[in-house]
Amino acid sequence: MNRVKALKVSVGQHSDKGRKEVNQDFHGVLIPHEPMLSAKGIVIALADGISSSEVSQVAAEFSVRAFLDDYYCTSEAWSVKKSAERVLTATNAWLHSRTQQSQYRYDDDRGYVCTLSALVIKSSTAHLFHVGDTRIYRLHGPSMEQLTQDHRVRVSEGQSHLSRAVGFRPQIEIDYQALAIAQGDTFLLASDGVYEHVDATFITQVVQREKGEYGDLDLAARAIVDEALQRGSTDNLTVQIVVVQELPNQNASEIQQQLSALALPPILEARATLDGYTIVRELHASHRSHIYLARDSETDALVVLKTPSIDLQADPAYLERFLMEEWVARRINSAHVLKPCLPTRERHYLYVATEFIDGQTLSQWMIDHPKPALETVRGIVEQIAKGLQAFHRLEMLHQDLRPDNIMIDSTGTVKIIDFGAVRVAGVEEMAATNASSHILGTAQYTAPEYFLGEAGSDQSDMFSLGVITYQMLSGRLPYGAEVAKTKTQAAQRKLRYASVLHEERETPAWLDNVLSKAVHINPFKRYESLSEFVYDLRHPNSEFLSQTRPPLAERHPVLFWKGVSAVLAVMVLVLVFARFGVQTG
Repeated sequence: MNRVKALKVSVGQHSDKGRKEVNQDFHGVLIPHEPMLSAKGIVIALADGISSSEVSQVAAEFSVRAFLDDYYCTSEAWSVKKSAERVLTATNAWLHSRTQQSQYRYDDDRGYVCTLSALVIKSSTAHLFHVGDTRIYRLHGPSMEQLTQDHRVRVSEGQSHLSRAVGFRPQIEIDYQALAIAQGDTFLLASDGVYEHVDATFITQVVQREKGEYGDLDLAARAIVDEALQRGSTDNLTVQIVVVQELPNQNASEIQQQLSALALPPILEARATLDGYTIVRELHASHRSHIYLARDSETDALVVLKTPSIDLQADPAYLERFLMEEWVARRINSAHVLKPCLPTRERHYLYVATEFIDGQTLSQWMIDHPKPALETVRGIVEQIAKGLQAFHRLEMLHQDLRPDNIMIDSTGTVKIIDFGAVRVAGVEEMAATNASSHILGTAQYTAPEYFLGEAGSDQSDMFSLGVITYQMLSGRLPYGAEVAKTKTQAAQRKLRYASVLHEERETPAWLDNVLSKAVHINPFKRYESLSEFVYDLRHPNSEFLSQTRPPLAERHPVLFWKGVSAVLAVMVLVLVFARFGVQTG
């Protein structure tokens, strides 16, 4: 049996004010415990205050502390990039605001400003964030690869000034890159007081000597700082050394650990019990799962239990995705998304417990309401959009939005259910979870880009919502069943949108343009946000109002040609009778 491995690094660091009175550098590292270690990774950060400012050491310390603390307060569902950039943006805004409220408001070079370089190691990837002229290197044997670029502008021979810094401007521009890493990789973060005076040969030799099992990386960092001082550095000096000791394997994930600890439930019958839940009846069964109505013995409340399919219980990837549904549900808080039932007692079996929705699926609703009022459709779509926005705010894509996965309860509240196909950016970054290359959604509601093997986006979920809206208004699909058959861009370009307008339904002509944009084959030509789509469903877009209603030949070609044939027949009869009348006269 393979040993469970978690991410492990060794860190050495040292900072010195050097020949200056104050050390305006600040540095830090945070290595959290599980499950945060797998979910968010390890953070190393270095900030360097600018010498023209008497308060830049405050900015440097605040930037590093805020990054180390606030990064771990961001959602586990977010990618490293989104989490770090949100934190740095907030830090920049606070520092710039403090400068504007101080005596330095008219002198940017004397305000609360610093440079910053940060390294986030999550799973098998190193994420680099950089603003200013601190540097991050990767060591390769006797050489050093500079991974960051200095943000400096040359003003004269031997003189330059910073073009970017944290707190320097109201907005911040951050360099970002992601690098695949391997066991043994070594990174070095340094301020300019060090790298301008110590060569790569000395640094690599010292690090190589101390990175072994019995080495001391703190000692190596101190030796590099001391060497820079001896070579004439007059600035503050800081060095951080990071060695990747071990990378996580699949068994290190929180979900995998749960899978190994929970038993697989059998098919359940009425009155059977499972971890304190009593089965009332089976609600639904498919090749993917079994769904039951159950009663909680502690609260007497009705809940829904979802258990894995018996046929797929030997598939680890399926089981991992099954358990991800609960992980997703616990992190979303929206009145339009199914709520999980949080566990209050020890759990022995693998299942997902959620609230019971007393209502019907949108599929059944459309059968019962074949010609709904436009205002009713708008109300349903607006609620679905709010639910999707809750996913998108957490960098999640539903990927399987369809009428069967939407419930309408007895009060008219609409809720998105079934999270088996949800893609989570933050989880995808973990080595333990491999992104599936298979299409997880239902073909007729799946965005065209998935059939080209492309990753989805918020616009992919919008396509699905657009198709559902179209179907509620027309009873049809905008491209029929043709989208799933197109596997190339050339084939997709041949697809033609069928107008939603129909002589038997009173639908505004401009609404057809709204839907054709929402379900455009090219995701870049769809609406940029769900809020725009929802707004246009109620408010005629001036661009669309200027366009005329499609001709009858396009909307209903069969009806059009029948009409043409009838008119021609009448004209022929008129001509025949006219000629016959002339001859008999």
